[in-house]
Amino acid sequence: MIARRRWCAWACAPVLAAASRRVQAAPPLLTRWEDLVPREWDPTRRFRQMDLSRMNDADPKVLQLMRELRETWDNAPTDRRLDGTSVRLPGYVVPLETTAQGDLREFLLVPYFGACIHTPPPPANQIVHVVPDVPRPALRTMDTVWVSGVLRTRRQDTAMGMSGYAIRGASIERYLAPQRP
Repeated sequence: MIARRRWCAWACAPVLAAASRRVQAAPPLLTRWEDLVPREWDPTRRFRQMDLSRMNDADPKVLQLMRELRETWDNAPTDRRLDGTSVRLPGYVVPLETTAQGDLREFLLVPYFGACIHTPPPPANQIVHVVPDVPRPALRTMDTVWVSGVLRTRRQDTAMGMSGYAIRGASIERYLAPQRP
């Protein structure tokens, strides 16, 4: 019986290794931004009963409301089912760190133009902290890219916004819209 197990381990090893490589080499799942938001999360629920039309921008209640909204967005829940999933996601680049040569070492990927730059940052579940496999030359603020890699549910507070997801060792490509059938 033991000899049979050893033979099977010896004979099956190449087959199992090849199968493992095929599973790892599976193409990343094309992911949409709305896939990153848990279905049950409703950021407006807390604020629905308020009559905002009666408030003045300078009212201290409005300032408090804005702080509460920012806290709600910074604590936006992520979808734990996506943790460890190989994804391909399009978005806009918000640089965080560059090398001395100007190559991009890390950035935030955001779903719409101007996010984190000209407007308040989106909810954390709509921001992905990306560290490319190698620093990327010639990427600038708001360039559109495809990012591929393993998505992790990991919060990161940066100067540009709170991210709810991260991709380390990411593959980056210039954005080209997918071909329509």
